[in-house]
Amino acid sequence: MKPDVLMTSDRLDLDGKTFVPAEQLPIAEWPSVVSEQPQPTLTIKDDDLFLVTDTVGNISGCLGDDRVASMGLFCSDTRFLSRLELQIEGRSPVLLSSTAEKGFLLSILCTNPTVEERLQAETLGIRREIALGGALFEELEISNYSTSPVSVELSISFNADFVDLFEIRGFNREKQGKLLRSIPKETAPERQTDQLILAYQGLDGSLMESHIYFQHCKPDYFKGYTAIWQLDLGSHETQKLGYRLNMLINNQPTSKISAPITLAQAKAAELLEEQHWCQQITRIRSDKATFNQVIDRAEQDMYLMRQSFGKLNTVSAGVPWCSTLFGRDSLITASQTLMLTPTLARETLLLLAAYQGKTDDEWREEEPGKILHELRFGEMARCYEIPHTPYYGTIDATPLWLMLYAEYYAWTHDQETLEVLWPNALAAMDWIDRNCQKTGYLAYLRKSQRGLLNQGWKDSGDCIVNRKGQLATGPIALCEVQAYVYAAKVRLAEIARMKKRIDLADRWQEEARNLKVNFNRDFWMADQDFCALALDGEGKQVDSITSNPGQCLNFGIFTPEKAYRVAERLRAPDMFNNWGIRTLSSLSPAYNPMGYHIGSVWPHDNSIITMGLRSLGLIDQALEVCQGLLDMTLKQPYQRPPELFCGYERNGDNAPVQYPVACSPQAWATGTIFHLLQMMVNLVPDTRNNSLRIIDPALPKSINHLSVQNLRVGSTLLDLEFERFGSTTACRVAKKRGNLRVVIEA
Repeated sequence: MKPDVLMTSDRLDLDGKTFVPAEQLPIAEWPSVVSEQPQPTLTIKDDDLFLVTDTVGNISGCLGDDRVASMGLFCSDTRFLSRLELQIEGRSPVLLSSTAEKGFLLSILCTNPTVEERLQAETLGIRREIALGGALFEELEISNYSTSPVSVELSISFNADFVDLFEIRGFNREKQGKLLRSIPKETAPERQTDQLILAYQGLDGSLMESHIYFQHCKPDYFKGYTAIWQLDLGSHETQKLGYRLNMLINNQPTSKISAPITLAQAKAAELLEEQHWCQQITRIRSDKATFNQVIDRAEQDMYLMRQSFGKLNTVSAGVPWCSTLFGRDSLITASQTLMLTPTLARETLLLLAAYQGKTDDEWREEEPGKILHELRFGEMARCYEIPHTPYYGTIDATPLWLMLYAEYYAWTHDQETLEVLWPNALAAMDWIDRNCQKTGYLAYLRKSQRGLLNQGWKDSGDCIVNRKGQLATGPIALCEVQAYVYAAKVRLAEIARMKKRIDLADRWQEEARNLKVNFNRDFWMADQDFCALALDGEGKQVDSITSNPGQCLNFGIFTPEKAYRVAERLRAPDMFNNWGIRTLSSLSPAYNPMGYHIGSVWPHDNSIITMGLRSLGLIDQALEVCQGLLDMTLKQPYQRPPELFCGYERNGDNAPVQYPVACSPQAWATGTIFHLLQMMVNLVPDTRNNSLRIIDPALPKSINHLSVQNLRVGSTLLDLEFERFGSTTACRVAKKRGNLRVVIEA
């Protein structure tokens, strides 16, 4: 509920605060300084907040190109800080070192440049710490390392444009809200040195504010939105200053996380919560320090990507563009990480069930039983300029939800959740059946003017192409989506039989059998001995060579001989570039190694493919792809797998080529690490029958030993040890707390 807001033509009053339109109260602008060279960025995240800065911790106020498009402090799809610029005597600091290693915290060490004859270079040491925790916190320590006292002017410039994330991504808006200026209670605003208020009123009437409270050493004065300190530092003296930035919408905190008062409190709370989370998850370590770094980073990033939605918690898809709830991404990530923590799967299922479609709405592409694609909270969503409230334009989230529903039960035997979500499962299956009535296949065709043209996981506009590189026209029935439907039918039939719903079990099994027969007939390209990417609106094959059929391998929809042919084709050099399997063959006229879905390599796509290779007994081939992905990850900043990377061939010691605007961290890229571990050890849980099968485990040649501790299967906790001897991997149960029957099949 909005507070009482009184808005006249020239002023707005809210809870004792008064604002006027920005143009009525001009302020002095502090000049911005910036290097002409492209700046790499640092990213930190905590729950529903994320911050992107340059490597010195700044967000420049004078860059207008793509270098700063994603920079800023964001919450609820809104940029609450668009400028954060530390200067020394009107100059940029000189970077010494910086890191975002902790995920929620930036640690930066910098110094001063030469300032004419008054200040020699590298006289000052400036230590910045910037943290997130329901708010933004920064503390600076400025130390004088000269033998003489120095006087220096230090400034921090702030600004906030309150732009919606979709506007940054290129969505045009015909109108915008108003930037506001806060009228101070005193007549001389430069005397108020304890806080700054940046404000904006959206087209929906909502008042958005960034409140900056200064701590430790208060600024001496303000010039516009720039805080200025005149520091006198004795030899080897250190002074501390800092601030806290709180975000408000309609006078209520924007973040779902309660903000403490100080940076130290924010750090302590975050580290305590992370420690508690790490104690609950499976701990996996190897005998190789480099591989352990990858696992450590993946564990921390899975914690980092978690986001609160009401009382439930799931993973947001990726920073910066996808830091919210996505159906497909959250479901795949939860499936990838069942070995790490089944709790993530449970909360993801419950959360998406709460948003399950209830009515027919073409604007949002909502239909009864359908699982959402994306949920947004920004001004453009609130004003219905975009349909993401939520938006349901995804063809695969619904069968993926059903697959995870069955997988989660197999891992946990959580009867309560199974029963609670059974009506949602029936509604999801009904949605699939209604949409398959016409052709027998689940297909998409955009209905919403602001919706996605392509609604599978390859959702860019140029990726559904035939062998000539021509775009296909809809409705589009993707091959992997039919495999998801097949797997959902098979798995739900087992649950229905368990629940004594023999009618449903028999029907779904029969529908799965028919789908398999028809799929192998209609999607198979005899002349290319491979599976088509899709069927188009006329039922014709979209006959390009892509990675999509590789995702079908793990779900049993192919006949055995066709499955092996697909697996073999994926090994060819036009598909496998020795880092991973490309999204599109390099022989295609549409191939572009820098294309988002037309030649790049996606780690999560490859992890699903490796599981399929493993299911066919092609262990060496699965491990080859696995090793390429691990080698790629070791060459990334922080040993963090990116959302995607370019499809250029791996030659010698060359590094994988980064995709310019890939999300990092990104949920299902991080989940890839645990999916690959599951592929290696090959755990097959069946908690309904109180058993766990470990079938032919296989470690890659780069790893000799792997320990898995605190693994939760049903109500049992297990510690497992895997040891490689040549081409054979042995497994033993080191510890068991519970009565689960463990069967090792080698």
